[in-house]
Amino acid sequence: MPINIPRELPAKTILEKERIFVMDDLRAVTQDIRPLNIVILNLMPEKEKTETQLLRLLGNSPLQVNITLLYPATHETKTTSQIHLDQFYKTFGEIKHRKYDGMIITGAPIEHLPFEEVDYWPELVAIMDWAKTNVTSTLHICWGAQAGLYHHFGIEKYNLPQKCSGVFRHHLVDEPIKLLRGLDDQFCSPHSRHTDVHKEAIEQHPDLLLLSHSDEAGVYLVMSKDERFIFITGHPEYDAETLQQEYMRDLSKGLDIHMPAYYFPGDNPDNKPVKTWRSHAYLLFMNWLNYYVYQETPYIWE
Repeated sequence: MPINIPRELPAKTILEKERIFVMDDLRAVTQDIRPLNIVILNLMPEKEKTETQLLRLLGNSPLQVNITLLYPATHETKTTSQIHLDQFYKTFGEIKHRKYDGMIITGAPIEHLPFEEVDYWPELVAIMDWAKTNVTSTLHICWGAQAGLYHHFGIEKYNLPQKCSGVFRHHLVDEPIKLLRGLDDQFCSPHSRHTDVHKEAIEQHPDLLLLSHSDEAGVYLVMSKDERFIFITGHPEYDAETLQQEYMRDLSKGLDIHMPAYYFPGDNPDNKPVKTWRSHAYLLFMNWLNYYVYQETPYIWE
């Protein structure tokens, strides 16, 4: 899928070097087709890294995608320059009059806080409520998944005794769900979080479907029964070295942190990590775009 992104966005150069099909505004206007409009609410601190990771996965289908990058106006970011935000990002107030085919809500390293104590929680609630009528399908990742499950369905998160960090094996629930088409019965995906949701709470909720879980990492993939909301508790978008960078960062802070599980070859942090979840991540995002965005969105939004 050619991704239509601003010519100056740093991710564009990185993706072109990886031979990911991207195009800028000038070329996009020459194509007489109806592109998908996807808004990404980026809550991660290092926004440029997350942009690249998500755009890489969205560039793997034969349709054109227009991307709108969004950040919470009620939060002061300390790790992304205001120049970058002003040049490439919108605020909710600037886009709330629009309709979008799909939306992605990223994770955020704030699991230790109760949802209501997050400074931009009221704004996030407004965005999630707006998405019910203005977005065809919303994909939630990690903390974004926990926030969505809590707001829409009342599913509480709970603190883990130690951080869940590593690349874990997951199992598919035996359901004929389009989102799961082509996925292996068992697959790997990274996790990086301090909180979790109870599997039993998902299974017992009348409006939710548990699609995948890990014996060690817990709930992984959840979908609302009306297929409007999809929740991923892990980080399939992560680069091979992301968990390594997080681990070294936490060690440098003197935190009592465990080495990411099943990640470093030979459990030796001196060894280069191997990305074992690439194909799973590509297929999962392609299934979401195809079956829950492209196939479901109206050609003309009323």
